[in-house]
Amino acid sequence: MAVLSSRYEDMSLHVLPESCIANVLSFTCPRDACRLSMVCSLFKSAEESDVVWERFLPLDYQSIISKSDASSMLLASASSKKHLYLMLCEKPLIIEGGKKSFSLEKKSGKRCYMLSARDLTIVWGDTPPYWRWNSDPSSRFGEVAELISVCWLEIRGKINATMLSPATLYTAYLVFRPTGGVYGLDYHPVEVRVGLVGSESGKRNVYLDSEIGCKQQYHFVRRHTRIFNRGRIVGMPASEPARESDGHYPKKRGDGWLEIELGDFFCKEGEDGELEMSVQEVKSGNWKGGLIVEGIEIRPKEGK
Repeated sequence: MAVLSSRYEDMSLHVLPESCIANVLSFTCPRDACRLSMVCSLFKSAEESDVVWERFLPLDYQSIISKSDASSMLLASASSKKHLYLMLCEKPLIIEGGKKSFSLEKKSGKRCYMLSARDLTIVWGDTPPYWRWNSDPSSRFGEVAELISVCWLEIRGKINATMLSPATLYTAYLVFRPTGGVYGLDYHPVEVRVGLVGSESGKRNVYLDSEIGCKQQYHFVRRHTRIFNRGRIVGMPASEPARESDGHYPKKRGDGWLEIELGDFFCKEGEDGELEMSVQEVKSGNWKGGLIVEGIEIRPKEGK
């Protein structure tokens, strides 16, 4: 037993080839691989291997990259597979002639897409009195859609489910910002849906006015002063203030735009069919305007 114990004490990870450790790391995930690289110098060296990051990149990453006008530049500037992975995480790649962007979620390597406004179906979108197409330096795309004035607001986007990462819970977001003169959307929610075409999909109501969430945090009541019994309006904190995290109100993104949750979709293994996302407000009959739409983003649900 003493001899056996001595043999175990002499064993070390350093006797394993680096390629073996790299192969083991490739069966983890990007976040865990980076954490394990801090264990020792051998793990750090193995974690840098192309064997590891080739596994973390999508199987068809070369085909996806080839759809971009910047494909040659991207591949030439990538010094390693890890470098390529990080570039796809940090800067969305514009593909399909500027209609979509592709990126990876940094911690997992899951696929993320944004459909540009030009890739969406917008009712009356090509009618100048209702919608206008502009360039915007803050957008990743060459064009954005500005809502001038409509009484029938309807926006739809579709993407094939095979383009998404399997066994992944996704959330779709409308990405937009106000022009400074939003109207008709303050107290009228819009109806949003996410689901496969031809299947039942749950609908929910959300608000596109970025200030409505703040307004909902207060009850406005009239208080009377003793002199002449004059009244004044006072904002009192609501018993249940609105929360940005509940998904019913827009929240600010890191790129300066706003986003509102449209709904969730679980992409099963072997999932086929078209995923459709919609935003509409057609019931009130009110005229509304003052928004700029960049697109619809589909990315893995946060915290999942």
